[in-house]
Amino acid sequence: MCWSATADLVAGAGVATVGVACVTRVRDRRDLPLAALPLLLGAHQIVEAVVWDSGGGSGPAAVVWAVIALPLLAVWVPAAVRCAAPPAARRRLTFLLALGVATTAGLAAAVATGPVTAEIRGHTVGYSVHLSHPAVLVAGYLLATVGSLLLSGDRRLLVLGALAGVGAAACFALWRLEFVSTWCAFAAVWSVLLFDWVRRRPDSAQLPPDRTRSSGATR
Repeated sequence: MCWSATADLVAGAGVATVGVACVTRVRDRRDLPLAALPLLLGAHQIVEAVVWDSGGGSGPAAVVWAVIALPLLAVWVPAAVRCAAPPAARRRLTFLLALGVATTAGLAAAVATGPVTAEIRGHTVGYSVHLSHPAVLVAGYLLATVGSLLLSGDRRLLVLGALAGVGAAACFALWRLEFVSTWCAFAAVWSVLLFDWVRRRPDSAQLPPDRTRSSGATR
């Protein structure tokens, strides 16, 4: 796959459109943060198109891209998954949300103190952010995001988490210096699977009381 400003712009517009469709089909407000994830990731790819057009560097687009990719996603994903999960799964997801919050604090500090720079490397973009404990923060980031999907109690989200985990490993192996950029691009494309998740979610108002919010664990 070849990345460029045009590719990011087209992919971002497509994923954002799917995000709009997801949000408009939500029938339970607890699902809204997760349903809105493609909207956020689509906007993220559009921001990277601006990074391409500016030739990289340390401008506002690179900083905005890093804010979304690092501290925001580290807390958004586990919080959104916990919100949508059935009660039994929400209890075990609390730890991953706490891990996401702690990871976000470290990543936000790194982005705030800067500098954040982007470098065009062929058909990929490499972002540089000084992290004091990179291995710990990256591990916390992946556990909070991918781990929350795997422990969501929802079969479709588990599949999405498995794909994201495999993709993270592949991106790290193939594009180590551009890992964050390439993994986020794949995550944006995979997030269209959330449309099927939203489409198949039952209306909680139509479920018997004893099944409300618990049906996701068996689907």
